[in-house]
Amino acid sequence: MQIVAYDKQYAKAFELLNLEWLETYFYVEDYDREVLSKAEQYIIRPGGHIFFAVESGVVMGCVALLRIEDDLFELTKMAVSPAARGKGIGQKLMQHCIAFARSQNWKGLLLYSNRILENAIHIYRKYGFEEIPVEPDSPYERSNIKMYLPLN
Repeated sequence: MQIVAYDKQYAKAFELLNLEWLETYFYVEDYDREVLSKAEQYIIRPGGHIFFAVESGVVMGCVALLRIEDDLFELTKMAVSPAARGKGIGQKLMQHCIAFARSQNWKGLLLYSNRILENAIHIYRKYGFEEIPVEPDSPYERSNIKMYLPLN
């Protein structure tokens, strides 16, 4: 398995993996549908990044880094194929994003999640993310926890 940067050939996999994950655990918000269907417009062009875990040409997982400021990005839209879950792909994508962010000298990464995802929250804490207050106008209705990882 290798982790590769955004390529248009994987855009549909990014959308479908995330929709499947949202439908399994929550529901798809209008904001999600818009961003996922136009990832290049909403994530790549404004200075963000999308990474894919690919094995034998098949996308096993994905994650995005959405630009908030020049040196602050939101780790978002992480999803792993149901067939590939439990193989550490999410953690490899997380490690890749943190290493990439450090190589760019960013000040930090933030993320939004939901407390029912206990395993995910545990992993975020394992990598150094700390809980911070969720703003009242959070972009996600389902988020009830916000976390931040300082990088420098």
